[in-house]
Amino acid sequence: MEGKSRKRNSTTIPATPIHFLGPELLCTIFASLNHFDLVRCSGVCKSWNKIINSSNLFKELYCKQRLGSNVSVPSEKSLKEYLTNLAMEQHKVALVSGSVDLHQWNAHSVGVNQCRMKQSLIVTGGGDKVLRLWSSGSYNCLREYSVPLPDPLIDFDFDESKIVGLTEGRLCVWRHQGRRSIFPAKEGTFSRGLCMRYIDPEAAVGCGDGTVRVFDMYSQRCSRIIKKHSGSITCLALTDDHMIVSGSSLGSITVAGLSFDQRVGCLRPSTAPTGIRTISFNQNSYSVFAGSTNGYCHCWDLRTMKPLWEKRVSPNVIYSMHHMNSDQSALVVGGIDGVLRILNQKTGELLANYVADKSTASSNDPLAVTRRMTARKLTEDTLIDMVPRQMRPSITCVAVGMKKVVTTHNEKYVKIWKFD
Repeated sequence: MEGKSRKRNSTTIPATPIHFLGPELLCTIFASLNHFDLVRCSGVCKSWNKIINSSNLFKELYCKQRLGSNVSVPSEKSLKEYLTNLAMEQHKVALVSGSVDLHQWNAHSVGVNQCRMKQSLIVTGGGDKVLRLWSSGSYNCLREYSVPLPDPLIDFDFDESKIVGLTEGRLCVWRHQGRRSIFPAKEGTFSRGLCMRYIDPEAAVGCGDGTVRVFDMYSQRCSRIIKKHSGSITCLALTDDHMIVSGSSLGSITVAGLSFDQRVGCLRPSTAPTGIRTISFNQNSYSVFAGSTNGYCHCWDLRTMKPLWEKRVSPNVIYSMHHMNSDQSALVVGGIDGVLRILNQKTGELLANYVADKSTASSNDPLAVTRRMTARKLTEDTLIDMVPRQMRPSITCVAVGMKKVVTTHNEKYVKIWKFD
């Protein structure tokens, strides 16, 4: 603090960074975890993954699951797949059949309409031109990033080292350590940016003129311009093998390569064309999911470009859909009617509907006002219009984590739904 001594008290014990703990101690800690948390820890970083996979922890858990130490253990890859599938099955069961602990906290001074979640971190952004990084456990604001340009924040994404944000005409990068960089302005680089996704080292921006601009994150230059649609591009998804899937305001969905400036194919809904508002891609099943303005969800196999299913799950606009990277079962959908829906990824079957119910407790602190609420699971014969609108504000964005979902509603608050 200014005006105070910066000398450290000799009796203070400095915090020990987690990477200072040796492999033996970390392995001892990991041994106390169940298969659900162990799989999560193996995906945190390369060093943890190496420690977990070089030990016998997965084998011991497998034997416990099989109730015996004499069972034959499959290969390391098969073993991890088995435990991952087990964890994902528990995740799906929790979303569909578990109890829900719903928390809400004030996150921004004006409406917040975007959220992203990875591991235990949440990033939110809204109309106040501020991005905030939150802990999903304590709901404390860990860092704040201001948008320096006059244009409003349109879209963003983040990873373990940075946040990439899109305004109407520029890309910005915020490093978690505090450094910020703005891509240089070049005439014609942007034409009303509407959506953005990135996989290092490239970011793809969907524009109002129907083109996708591909940017190199390190040289900060536009490397390619791909003409994809006759209408505005409203949503994007990137695949690990450098493909772009994009949806337009006119209802078309196209697939193109990041490395060449031409379309590969087109995914066509069988219903009358309406605007596509959201797209999600599952790298494991190679499924593309899309939500439209008329309440339909669509699914295609990207390998064959053939439709797998098509369901009308809402009476009106679907704004957002998301799923965990390793999950091939549950798809979370939110839209204008404010109902949180859980779908079966393979069939489109509606598995569960949820709305907020009532406040049960509240607590105040200097950073946020947090309310604890209950959630109501709707039955199949429930008429949505009979549920009061204050219990189901429009869901503008969903982000899915292990047994939890974060939602924004174009209000000051953010909600996190924790499924047990």
